Amino acid sequence: MKKSLSLAVWFGKITVGCALFALGFDLFLAPHSISAGGISGLSLVVIHLLGFGSVGVVSAVLNLPVFLMGGWKVGKKFFLGSLLGTLLSSLFLELFVLLPVPQTEPLLAALYGGVLAGAGLGLVFVTGASTGGSDIVVRLLKLKYRHLPIGTLSLAFDGAVAALMGLVFGDMNKALYTFVVIFITGKVIDAVVYSFDYSKVALIITPRYEQVVQAIDKKLDRGATYLYAQGTFSRKDTMVVLVAIQKQQISDLLQLMQDIDPEAFVILQEAHQVLGHGFLRYSKDSL
Repeated sequence: MKKSLSLAVWFGKITVGCALFALGFDLFLAPHSISAGGISGLSLVVIHLLGFGSVGVVSAVLNLPVFLMGGWKVGKKFFLGSLLGTLLSSLFLELFVLLPVPQTEPLLAALYGGVLAGAGLGLVFVTGASTGGSDIVVRLLKLKYRHLPIGTLSLAFDGAVAALMGLVFGDMNKALYTFVVIFITGKVIDAVVYSFDYSKVALIITPRYEQVVQAIDKKLDRGATYLYAQGTFSRKDTMVVLVAIQKQQISDLLQLMQDIDPEAFVILQEAHQVLGHGFLRYSKDSL
């Protein structure tokens, strides 16, 4: 039962992600010949050069070579997920061309198309899959450049497609709009992908540090670390409590500090990819 539910959630995320990407492309980007980069952008170039064809069909044809490489390098789950993502995105691209296109200015189309495309691609990436094409190339690049966010890699790769479109269509305005879409898409991808594992690190300075550590352990079920410190003004030795917590525990921690020592000095910082007990486990396939 649990496995079936997990599979249904996995399938649902890929489906919704592909639908969002196709909506953004068909309703906002394609009507203005603006691309989100990658295979969809190359499809527009091919269609323009050939004088016929549709984005869904051309995208499916261009996807095949990189699709096979991605399955070989990344693994079976990625292969199957990308196969599903490729088919669904191509299907939705074909279906959504039937929807009425809203009348928008090119800049607004680039903004809203970029947000929808980025949200869709990010949701698909979270599942460990892709929509094929350049997404697979970006995923392969991530295996080599692990220190770079996947949205940043997508932004860099798709920038080349934007430049190509500018040359083929002979319209620098469209190329510049495409750069806008690529930038927004990359940022939204990172926001969606990495929002699931952001945590907080708290640095707490209080003379009641032992009581704070005991309360954190009992009420928040978190361990803590003492950092030896010295006040620059008082020159007194003290302890700084360092603790990593989930985002949903922030209010509990602040209330805990209010109850123990309202005068405590608390610093909260964003923490990405916290690994260890109660948080994430490292995987070579992590985004």
